[in-house]
Amino acid sequence: MKRMLVLTATLCLVTQTGAARAQSAAADLVLYNGKIAIADDAFSIYQAVVVNDGKVAAVGGNDLVTAYRATRVIDLKGRTVIPGFNDTHIHLSGQARRHVNLAGTKSMAELKQKIAAKAKELGPGEWVTGSAWSEDELQERRRPLRTDLDEAAPQNPVIISRAGGHSAVANSLALKLAGVTRDTPNPEGGVIERDEQGELNGVIRERQGIVSRLVPQATREELRGSLVQNVRNLLSLGITSFTLAGTSPDGYKEWEEIYRAHGEELPRATVQIRWAVPEGRGGTAVAWGGAERMKAFGRKTGDGDQRLKVGAVKISVDGGFTGPAAYTLLPYKAQPDYRGYLNFTEQQLYEIAKTSHDLGWQMGLHAIGDGAIKMTVDVFERVLRESPRTDHRHYLTHFTVPPPEATLKQMAANHILIAQQPNFTYTLEGRYADNLDGYRLEHNNPVRTPMNHGIFMAFGSDVLPIGPMVGLYAAVTRKGMSGKVWGADEAVTMPEAIRAYTRNAAYLTFDEQLKGTLEVGKLADMIVLAEDLLTINPSRILGVRVDMTIVGGKVVYERPASTTRTH
Repeated sequence: MKRMLVLTATLCLVTQTGAARAQSAAADLVLYNGKIAIADDAFSIYQAVVVNDGKVAAVGGNDLVTAYRATRVIDLKGRTVIPGFNDTHIHLSGQARRHVNLAGTKSMAELKQKIAAKAKELGPGEWVTGSAWSEDELQERRRPLRTDLDEAAPQNPVIISRAGGHSAVANSLALKLAGVTRDTPNPEGGVIERDEQGELNGVIRERQGIVSRLVPQATREELRGSLVQNVRNLLSLGITSFTLAGTSPDGYKEWEEIYRAHGEELPRATVQIRWAVPEGRGGTAVAWGGAERMKAFGRKTGDGDQRLKVGAVKISVDGGFTGPAAYTLLPYKAQPDYRGYLNFTEQQLYEIAKTSHDLGWQMGLHAIGDGAIKMTVDVFERVLRESPRTDHRHYLTHFTVPPPEATLKQMAANHILIAQQPNFTYTLEGRYADNLDGYRLEHNNPVRTPMNHGIFMAFGSDVLPIGPMVGLYAAVTRKGMSGKVWGADEAVTMPEAIRAYTRNAAYLTFDEQLKGTLEVGKLADMIVLAEDLLTINPSRILGVRVDMTIVGGKVVYERPASTTRTH
């Protein structure tokens, strides 16, 4: 009996000691009293998450808050936490002094006022540039034309690009300086638009470089500050990782400098490298550096670290619908002789793809029209047949016009992935309605159909706009800006959409063991939402705000109006 008492006492002591140790376990951060969606296969939900040394240390019930001695403890007060968004396709740049940001401009009068103000600031004769206008956001529902810019800045050459970057409009002085007249032939792969009288209306599709080549180049120093701020701004959108959609080898060095100086303050970045780009006078020809240029770079897909790494090869196979110049199998609606443009012949694309593949690169190619998609998949299949490579993870970016059934089957059989932008259905609704018809209009930017074929799908935003809420809204509702539903059978559930923007996006960059979910051992990249995306009425998704963004366990953004309370 005495021995039993001693043994019981010993066991109690061991149990108490274990509990004390658990209570004294160190952690950097604990979030509790919330809805922690870790975005795993089961889309599991917990009440609390523990972070230590930049990684998820535990997920579970609210008892975790007493089991760890944390440097910071956050009471979520019922709010939802999901992994940080990982945007698979973003364009970011710094703004020169001569540049005007036209995003969100609501009327032609407002656009003219912004151009006129910049012209006055710079003085006569100075180039004025701008970007991100959209006729779908202007109350007039039309594009700005040459005459509009002439009125705004008659003494300054002006060129402003549409949101999406596949077309631009220039004023009379800019066209004159560039030597573009009514008799100038269309550049290869592009269109110089004319009105019914044959006069230039100022719009140039895809090859606006014939004018913008004359704009004085800004210095790195001029651009650096705004570029860093633009990257930092992603945090307020809940973006904790992103893929930059293409830069030159020299441009990658610039990103290395930025991340050496500011990496801990910014989202994680994967940078695609452009090896075949429009060059020459006005960007009318494609230059391909070949294997020697790629070898001289000294890096390839995957090189780098957790903050900045090299991504896939970036090539634009065709144009886009903001031109429009996406290459389609059938003519555009009401344009029987127009199918858009390819930037390469099939043989040229094969040579680039074969070289990149054989050198060990991943490829992430821009293909929007079904004609471009089919050609790219045919090339990928040929390359993979000639040089088999497991786990290549080659992918198509955009994938707007649904391709033939045979192409979908080729993609599934060859494990060719998709980096989709579901937000295009919302913001480019007008462009699709003007240029597409039938099934290809209703099923623009298909999501469910490729998934049903066993094709892997991840999400991103491009710049239309940058902001995952628009993508989530369009993915689950299939609504355009007008409220019309396009191809309701292409819709996905909110858990599927969140996974496509987090876990699946990490897989696209070979990072699925590192990030993308809030499973134990992965990087603690997460966001706190002001409203619950999993239960909210879909009509309110566009208004959901990010209260807090956490990268590697460090709170890097807090919304000023947030009710977050720490203790």
